[in-house]
Amino acid sequence: MASAAPANQTSVAATQGRIWSLAWPIMLSNITVPLLGLVDTAILGHLDDAVHLGAVAVGSQLFILLFWSFSFLRMGTTALTARAAGAFKIKSNNDRQLNANNDQRLRQLQLGLWMLLPLIPAVMLLGFMLWPLALPLMADNPEIQQGALDYLFIRLWATPAVLGQYVLLGWFIGLGKTRIPLILLTVSNIINAALNYVFVFHLDMTADGVALGTVIAEYSALILGLVFAAQMGFSGLGQRPDWLQLKPMLSINHHLFVRTLVLLSTFAFFTAQGAQQGELILAANAVLISLLLLIANALDGFAHAAEVLVGQSLGAKQTQPVRQAIRLTGFNSLLMALVLCLLFWLGGQQLFRLLTDNPQLLPVLDQYRWFLFLLPLVGMPSYWLDGVFVGSGQSQTMRNAMIAAVLLVFYPLWWLFSETLTQADANLGLWWAFYAFTLARAAFMGNRFLTLYKKPENFMHFS
Repeated sequence: MASAAPANQTSVAATQGRIWSLAWPIMLSNITVPLLGLVDTAILGHLDDAVHLGAVAVGSQLFILLFWSFSFLRMGTTALTARAAGAFKIKSNNDRQLNANNDQRLRQLQLGLWMLLPLIPAVMLLGFMLWPLALPLMADNPEIQQGALDYLFIRLWATPAVLGQYVLLGWFIGLGKTRIPLILLTVSNIINAALNYVFVFHLDMTADGVALGTVIAEYSALILGLVFAAQMGFSGLGQRPDWLQLKPMLSINHHLFVRTLVLLSTFAFFTAQGAQQGELILAANAVLISLLLLIANALDGFAHAAEVLVGQSLGAKQTQPVRQAIRLTGFNSLLMALVLCLLFWLGGQQLFRLLTDNPQLLPVLDQYRWFLFLLPLVGMPSYWLDGVFVGSGQSQTMRNAMIAAVLLVFYPLWWLFSETLTQADANLGLWWAFYAFTLARAAFMGNRFLTLYKKPENFMHFS
């Protein structure tokens, strides 16, 4: 008994170190994504006309609605790669040598890229067809509609790069190589921010300049990612896969696709409701959503660590490390959420003034400062559980929880507030409904989570 405690402490310390080694590159790389949105907001927010900011806000939401619907490529690739990496660790040296030409870790990257071949033309066609139809639902102002359409049709040409990055990032994360996504996203976002500044302030472009800078940056990141993959043994797509090889990826991904589409549709509805209340409310919500993405991506560092550690432990048929990964990633996520709440409480109003100097917009933002302060704590449970459930392959549970939270919580509360609050307070009701929706996502996953924690052995295979 005397030696058990130190061994356990060593194990906890080792796992904690592993969590931070996985999380900090992801946290930094993820933060660069919404930071870029904040840079775009700051650039356009300092123009005289708020229409350009509104155009990019609407255009970005429609772009996200379409492309993040396919972010299952990232999550599904991470889940399957982590399982393959965990299984690889427990193989003997002889087995590793015999299977060198059939490395399932490498095969997951190939399978993910094969899935892109039919998706790329389909996504581009959907963009050309659906965006002109959806724009009138998102904004009444013709100038905002035209600016958003210009932005979208330029960004659409980045389709191969965006989808390819989803697969590459998922593969690197599943292997535990989280520093590579940090390099890719940092390089991409630096290029993007620099080009956006040049195009807007030196070439007199507006929303179209922001879109063009983003397209160039996306292809830069794709090329760099393929270079890293080649250094790790990737030499091409390999043999065309059959149905049985694709079945595990399709099984987990189709649930994630529906789950992501429901989530992004909710964000689109949120933006549309704000747009109906005028340009200032639309712009204020755009700023707050940009900060929400900053929060989510900071907390996702520990969610991604949970994906890797839970997935690899289940792949290696180990149960106790699963529980330990769940406990420690949850603790770290909660601690980070509290730190973010404190930082926003201390500097939230100053942050608003860094993002815009519009004298009409600032008072509107100040009305919502308390929503900003508490967002990290409200969002933390659902962000963390998403990571745990991706690693354990519970994509069906994630889908069901998302649908239930939207249909049973968000829309009913939005309708109730819209019927009972005055027009001036309608956006406050929209934010309260969003808060409740975020908490409900975690609540609806609670029962399945307890089963996973108590009996990890029941989750050795995807369902």
